[in-house]
Amino acid sequence: MKRSDINPMPDYFDRYINLIEDVELSEAFDKSIARIDALDVERLTRLDGYRYSADKWMAKEVLQHVIDWERIFCYRALLLARHEGSPLPGIEESTLANGMNANDLTIPELLGDLRAARVSTRSLFSTFNEAMLQTVGTIWIYEMPVLAIGFLSLGHEAHHIKIIEERYIPSLAAGV
Repeated sequence: MKRSDINPMPDYFDRYINLIEDVELSEAFDKSIARIDALDVERLTRLDGYRYSADKWMAKEVLQHVIDWERIFCYRALLLARHEGSPLPGIEESTLANGMNANDLTIPELLGDLRAARVSTRSLFSTFNEAMLQTVGTIWIYEMPVLAIGFLSLGHEAHHIKIIEERYIPSLAAGV
């Protein structure tokens, strides 16, 4: 199923979902894995401990955030696909972030974990049939089909990698 098959398109999350091409979900996952594999590990490693602004996360924390939410998206998709629990509770992002240990990990470790999480997510979604992907549930206050969660996980990662590429790397290259 494609992004355009999402019905209903969840409010708020469409800003992430629409970052992904209107292709089959499996193709979108394959492209995402290829993008992760193509990331410049050496350049990203130079971001260790770096913030582009005092009030922003370090790049390592951004990566950990993406990994954590990838796993949360999978959990939510699995529960909805199996008709086990709706509405699902919201999660306080800042509380989750305050408990992360990204600083204990290296950029290569985080990128390896991101890739492993993405491959696992692709595997999970490949087991869902069309009826499961169309199953709609409520996550906190948002009505969302399982298919939307797949594209949401892809768009969330794409959004944050774009932030790293546009805000962290240029500032570091400029010696800021």
